[in-house]
Amino acid sequence: MVENDGCHSCLTALGALRVSLVDELEGRIDSLLEILVCREVFTRDDREEVLCQLGPRARVRKVLDILTCKGEEAAKVFLSISSHQQEAQTHSHEGNTDQPQSVEYNKVKQKHKDVLTRRSESMLFYNTRHGEKILFSEHYVNLLLADGHQGLEIKRHEVLTFGQKRLSMQQKSAVQRKIAPAELFSRVNGNRPVKKVLVSGVAGIGKTILVQKMLFDFGGNRDHLRFDFIVHMTFRDLNLIDKPTNFRELVLRKNRHLAKELDNILANDDKLLIILDGFDEFRHYRSCDVDAFVTEPDEDAEVVEVFGSLMQGELLPNASVMLTSRPAAINYIPVGCIDRFVLIAGFSLAEVQDFFFRYFQDSAIAERTFAVVSANELMLTLCYIPAFCYIVCCILKESEDLCGESPKTMTDIYVQYLVALLRSHTQARAETFRQEREAGTVQPLSDIVLKLGRLAFQKLMEHQTLFYGSDRDVAALEGCSLVSTFLDKTVAQEPGCTEEVYSFAHLTVQEFFAAVYCAMTDHPLPDALQHSAGVAEGSNNGHLDLFNRFLSGILSERNANLLSRQVGLCCHKDKVDKYRQRIIGELTMRCESGALILNHLHCLFEQQDPSLALAVQPERLQVNVSDETLSQMDYNAITYFLDLTKGQIAELDLTGTGVSCEALRDIQHLLLRCNRLWLGENNIDIKTAQVIADVLQVSDSITHLGLGWSDIGDDELLAISGAIRVKRNLQELWMEGNRVSYKGLLSLSDLTPNPLKKVVAIWNDLTDTDRESFCTQESITVSFSDDEMWGAWGEWVFKRCEVSSNEKLVTVLHKVCNISVRCLKTQWAKTFYKQLSQLIKHRIECCTEEDMSKKLKRFDRILNHIQ
Repeated sequence: MVENDGCHSCLTALGALRVSLVDELEGRIDSLLEILVCREVFTRDDREEVLCQLGPRARVRKVLDILTCKGEEAAKVFLSISSHQQEAQTHSHEGNTDQPQSVEYNKVKQKHKDVLTRRSESMLFYNTRHGEKILFSEHYVNLLLADGHQGLEIKRHEVLTFGQKRLSMQQKSAVQRKIAPAELFSRVNGNRPVKKVLVSGVAGIGKTILVQKMLFDFGGNRDHLRFDFIVHMTFRDLNLIDKPTNFRELVLRKNRHLAKELDNILANDDKLLIILDGFDEFRHYRSCDVDAFVTEPDEDAEVVEVFGSLMQGELLPNASVMLTSRPAAINYIPVGCIDRFVLIAGFSLAEVQDFFFRYFQDSAIAERTFAVVSANELMLTLCYIPAFCYIVCCILKESEDLCGESPKTMTDIYVQYLVALLRSHTQARAETFRQEREAGTVQPLSDIVLKLGRLAFQKLMEHQTLFYGSDRDVAALEGCSLVSTFLDKTVAQEPGCTEEVYSFAHLTVQEFFAAVYCAMTDHPLPDALQHSAGVAEGSNNGHLDLFNRFLSGILSERNANLLSRQVGLCCHKDKVDKYRQRIIGELTMRCESGALILNHLHCLFEQQDPSLALAVQPERLQVNVSDETLSQMDYNAITYFLDLTKGQIAELDLTGTGVSCEALRDIQHLLLRCNRLWLGENNIDIKTAQVIADVLQVSDSITHLGLGWSDIGDDELLAISGAIRVKRNLQELWMEGNRVSYKGLLSLSDLTPNPLKKVVAIWNDLTDTDRESFCTQESITVSFSDDEMWGAWGEWVFKRCEVSSNEKLVTVLHKVCNISVRCLKTQWAKTFYKQLSQLIKHRIECCTEEDMSKKLKRFDRILNHIQ
């Protein structure tokens, strides 16, 4: 294709190249069309208009006509994409010029594509409805893919943080290009070829659907991938192999039709793509960074060694590999060999609406139900995750009259989901139920739900999401007709044996059933609402956060009544009363001590009972939600509690929560009630600083304000200092680790020592001369001293380090290890850095991730040197 040389417009180039473009693009118009839609050059309506044309050449002409109407920018993007496609196609043919493949090879290649098409042409709708299958082509909805990945250390429940992660991605959309599935192995910014791609995303976000999309497109020649063969494996299947094997055997287990040409396929490994789906489900996922490798496809080894050799490039070094995983398991992937990290961000708002239209198959019903969801913030936020979108559609389709009001909490949604599917199930099997009832063999729905709940609870406590047919708890479900409604069953085959593998339709469905079991049986309540042991060691990564929230919601009066009325499940009154007293007691204790409280607030929110919040009467109201990136659901829970409390808020700690200007405006009425407000370790720009200034100008309460490591400079400080002059109530201002200069500090000179008795400005943009000029200013501290306040400061920092993840700890260490030798001679510094050194050594002993261990050891050496 002739590239536009810049002397003519792209539209002119399209006209001049029209005839040759029709010839050139007819074989890849479908994949090109998908990329145009993904890049938002074309709308879905444009795509439908193109697909209505008879034949590929007519489709190319229609694409060119539409581009002409859309203008210069659209034409420019189109020429760039088509040029890139041609380059990829050229690369794919380079290896064939000297050694054209045999007729038999090409026959096997076509046979394999036919097999992949047959395997991927139907989709099971999130594995929840009586085995009903539908055409993939009619129900696939585009997923948002972008370069990047979630942090390698997840502290909280990944689904709960998803809304905030997705919001962050939307804010960066101007610089973060969306990726079409067919572009995953394209060169990034002209860099080296992409061989290993890691696709991550939370449970239910669409990782397996993306894999199916790639197989479906490849089988039907709808993409422009440069591969001759794609081999697809799931870790569910690999889990069944308990003896040494080799890569050849792994390929042939489900692809016997490749046997005759497999030698040629493996010899041309640069034309081979291996897709490994569901790494987080791998039984051996914690031990994949192997040091024993295999280098030949016929060399026997343990499955984990074959996988590790493939990822490290020791086996089939020229082959391309795509790996999918939930974020929680990424720690254990040898990420040094990954060329590209891709994050699935689920649906956009347009895709949510598209999903509704495809699900309901009736535009009037789809529009009406989508309007209901759009008016409910919680439901709309969850619908960005495809599996949740399906759950919400189920509720709206089956349960219009189940509840008098729209769901307000996560538990509301899942209770209605349970009741909706039970109703649908019993209606679909009405005749069977009548016969079973007459024969006296029917099992009460409540018994079946509790059996599912027992399975969910036992496996959740063991961190398991896959259950095998040989498992005792699974065997107890034999004969239960409801199993297919809530459990996905796959049959994994191994020579000599067949194993049935079960999982709940979604991780959160398992957590919900586990909570139902705990609430409705004699099983004792968990020891605490929030487990506090060993954040860094991995024992508390938010594993039970959502379980505890569901448990609270199920034990609430309104959901307990609904489950009793519709399912026949009853809570014991003494368990309900005991739980309510626990919420009141633990919230009171944490408010008085200033301990982390966020998950307790969510448990309170799930109850939706104002009397509980009013019963919390701490002597001192301290709300600490620090070091958690807050989502809108988090703010809802915080606001719900504080709106029901009276009087002043002694302390609100929003340190390291990612607060934005908009978020602060939304809770401005709460900030006005605070005595101490901590906003450090957030990116506070001038707009956010102005919101803080607006609060200071009005509040009669705020006496202490923390803005440490918040990237404020002189302009932000000037806005805040002007506001302090209005009420003159602020007594302490902490702003260590920022960009404030000598000029900025001078703006506070008329505010010290009255009202500002203390201004802490260490680690700012000050020269030694600047610091000397402030030595006589008792109220303004720009250097460490032996003052008692630094002892309290050290205790506060160390407490935060103790409950921080390793990733967060390293961030703090970068900040606090910048200290002069003279300061280290003070007693508080000796105590502080000794404690810090002991903590780091303990973390190193427990750390299982090599890269993180190296970072901790580096700081261990630094502290050993300076002590």
